[in-house]
This record gives sequence, C-alpha cells and structure tokens, in this order.
Amino acid sequence: MRNKVKLADIAEKLNVSAVTVSKALTDKPGVSDSLREKIKTMADNMGYIIQKDRKPRSDSSSFTGNIGIIVPVIFFNSTTSFYLKLFNAVSKHLLDKGMYSIIEQLDSETEKNLELPQILQNGKVDGVIFIGQLSEEYIQFISRSYSNKMILLDFYTGGHNTDCVNTDNFHGEYQLTQYLIDMGHKDIRFVGTLNATSSINDRYMGFAKAMMERGLPFTFGDVTEDRYLDSTSKEIVLPESLPTAFVCNCDETAAKLIKKLEGSGKKIPEDISVVGFDDFLMSGDDSLQLTTIAVDFEAMAESAAEMILDKIKNPPATPKNVVIGGKIIIRNSVRNLNS
Repeated sequence: MRNKVKLADIAEKLNVSAVTVSKALTDKPGVSDSLREKIKTMADNMGYIIQKDRKPRSDSSSFTGNIGIIVPVIFFNSTTSFYLKLFNAVSKHLLDKGMYSIIEQLDSETEKNLELPQILQNGKVDGVIFIGQLSEEYIQFISRSYSNKMILLDFYTGGHNTDCVNTDNFHGEYQLTQYLIDMGHKDIRFVGTLNATSSINDRYMGFAKAMMERGLPFTFGDVTEDRYLDSTSKEIVLPESLPTAFVCNCDETAAKLIKKLEGSGKKIPEDISVVGFDDFLMSGDDSLQLTTIAVDFEAMAESAAEMILDKIKNPPATPKNVVIGGKIIIRNSVRNLNS
C-alpha cells in the first residue's frame, strides 16, 4: 500500500525539490548531512515510511514470467495510438518468447512526486519497459533500484546511461528534408516543439543538417510548435509568411497542420507541401496520403523484447543504444517545384 505522505509533501514543507528528498531518504550523495537530517526528521514526523530499495533476486523462485510496460497517460490515449500499436507489437514478441506483459499507465503526479509505479511496488514483474517520454529525474529515480531490469523504448535521456531502443529519428528527418530540397523547395519550416521529447530534438537535428549542407537558411526561431513541453496538445499557429513546405515531427502533427492550412484556404500539395514521420495516422486520416518515414514497429519491438530478457538474465556492463532504421515512403503530399 502506498504512503499517504508523498515525497512532494515533504519537499514542500522544507522548500526543497522532491529529488533532494529522495536522495536524503535513500542516503544518496548530493545532500549535506544537516539537510539530510532535517529531511529524515520531517519525514518521520509526517509519518512517511521509507521504502527500501529492492534488489533483483537471482533465485528461480523469484521469476514471475511477466514484463511490465509503463506508458505515461499523455502518450496513451485516443489521439496517440501510435503507442498502442508499439505496445501491442512488444507484447506479441514477448509472448513469442514465453513472457506475459502487464501494462500500467503512469500519471503525471506519480512521475512528478518520484513514486514507484504500482507494478514495481508489488514485485509482479521481472523487468520493465518504459515507452513514451519520461523526465531525466524520474528515470534516475527508478534506475537506482532497477537499472538491471529496465529499458527505454522510443526515447532516451541525455544525462543517464540506460539501455534503449529507438527508431533512427535523425537520419529519417534528414532524408525527408533532402527529398523536399531535391523537389525544388528552399523555404522549409520544421513543425515540432523542441525539448518536448528526445525524438523531436533528434528529428529537428536531421532537418537542420540537411538544410545546412545545402546552404539553406534556418533558425530555432522559425520552428512552429505543436505541443507544450509536457507533450499536451497545443494549437498550431501558422507563420505570417508561409514557406513552400513543412517538415513535421510526426504524422499526427502533419494531419493537424494540413487541417489548419486547408482552413485558411490552402491546398495540399498545390500551395503547400507537407511531410510527416511514423507512417501512422488515426483512422479517417488515410486520405491525406502523406510522404513520411515508416517506423519499423516490429523490429523495434523485437529488439526491445530481446534486450529486456537478456538484461534480466545477464545484466550488461555497458548500456546499449539500439537504433532501428526507417524507410521513406513517397506519396502525394509534396509538389515538385522543378517542373
């Protein structure tokens, strides 16, 4: 059963961060002795029960045959079923290897307060796969006790070495941008909120490299945002001066952008060209016929399933970062300006 008193409650009382509280209560470095004592005293006075770090057990009796799959709520709803497809693919490959999947949707408060997911609290899984995007602080918090039993799928964190599997975001967006340039486009704008996810950042860097190599102008200020930093949806605001083409960080954003452009009287691709990423659109959007990058769901899922099982049996000394290539799909959302 969870503590009624949370790390965030203690942090608020002492005007410190939840990370500092967590470090103090688990005797991690980075907190002075006097502050550590204050935090422990406050926690005791507030009735907080310190959860002891669970260490992976090697005896066969501890093996459950289950793998936990944790997805933040924001990435697993009716408008982001990309992650549902990824989850289903991972579950299938785990089942092929004799393992069952248990999914948990992680709410923002649990992440913010640095609390363990329920499936890790009750010890019902042998390992866990995180899908979507989680904060650096939360991944560090989980990895203190579960680094040998966890991997990240479809994202990574810059400041902590954790095994992960990703699509080749950089090269995929580089290919799409090069394709637009080859089709005669020089005024191209990126659509996606930088720093919202690791994949958006990598896709922007692929876009930037293609533009830079061809000597075409681009700036951070020219980026059109599609979401807030917590990945909740944000209305797309069209720039006053429209480019000839938009490079979107994903197909769903491309669909939103096209709807906005058509609402302003523009035709795709006659007036504006648009490309996406993922080769995945919600039902009803198939008529858009987007040029995009097809993500190899099956290869990513199979790699993730193999990695988590290998890690449970033989924890690697060096973290792995597996990158799965995608494939450019040419459709009819881009106008050839050369003809």
